[in-house]
Amino acid sequence: MTLNMVILGPPGAGKGTQAERFAEDHGLLKISTGDILREAVESGAELGQLAKAIMDKGGLVSDEIMIGIVRDRLARTDAKPGVVLDGFPRTVAQAVALDEILEDRDDLFVIDLVVSEEELVRRLSARRVCGQCGATYPSAGLNGNCERCGGKLVQRSDDCESVV
Repeated sequence: MTLNMVILGPPGAGKGTQAERFAEDHGLLKISTGDILREAVESGAELGQLAKAIMDKGGLVSDEIMIGIVRDRLARTDAKPGVVLDGFPRTVAQAVALDEILEDRDDLFVIDLVVSEEELVRRLSARRVCGQCGATYPSAGLNGNCERCGGKLVQRSDDCESVV
């Protein structure tokens, strides 16, 4: 039996944190759309290059491209025993495509994290991201450096209280 899980929720709800914990506890692969998008761009893959061209212009990557990138990633051998998806699906079209991609696997479980708006604002206003590897932290920590790669932790422009 394979175990496939999707964790949904608004930015700051803890999707990445919970996906990582669940994947680790159950020996599953955690797949973050941000990570696989960066990987597709860095690898020079066709879909990655299409995504890069859109992102370089400040646009949002289309459902078609994201679905293709996720489909390619889920087709790899290491994803066959089961995965925890973080950041996908985000749209109805992506959800329909995911259902088709996983149709030959066992059940897909979906968890929707619900957090109050007040708590989301608090979390996002404090959240920091590594400028090098993209790791996310609930705050800048003691020294403001990433525990994974040593990169500087920064606040995303869309994580300030006025935007949140």
